[in-house]
Amino acid sequence: MIRGFFRLIGLLLLAGGFVFMVYDGARWVADQNLRFTRFGQFWNDIHQSSQQAFRTWVEGTAPWLWTSVVRVILDQPVFAVLGVVGIVLMLLFRPSKPLIGYSRD
Repeated sequence: MIRGFFRLIGLLLLAGGFVFMVYDGARWVADQNLRFTRFGQFWNDIHQSSQQAFRTWVEGTAPWLWTSVVRVILDQPVFAVLGVVGIVLMLLFRPSKPLIGYSRD
C-alpha cells in the first residue's frame, strides 16, 4: 500500500513537470522568448517563509550543502526537478518482478 502511495506521488510529480513544460512552452510561443520557470522562484511564489526556514536549517546543519547542492537544484527548471523526482519515485517503488519457478501458495 505504501508502495502504491509513493508511486502515485511520483506520477503526480511527473504530471506536474509536464504541466510546467507545457506552461513554459506556451509562454515561449506567446513571447518568442525562451524562459524557464526556476524551481526556486516557484517555491518562493508558493510559500516564501518555508524556503527561508529551509535555508536557515540547511546552513545551520551543513553550510557547504546550500551552496553546492541545494542552490544548484533551486536554479533548475521546475519541469526538470519535478520530472526527475517523479521518475525516481516511480522507479524506486515499482512492483517487484514475479518469481519464476516458484508457486505462490
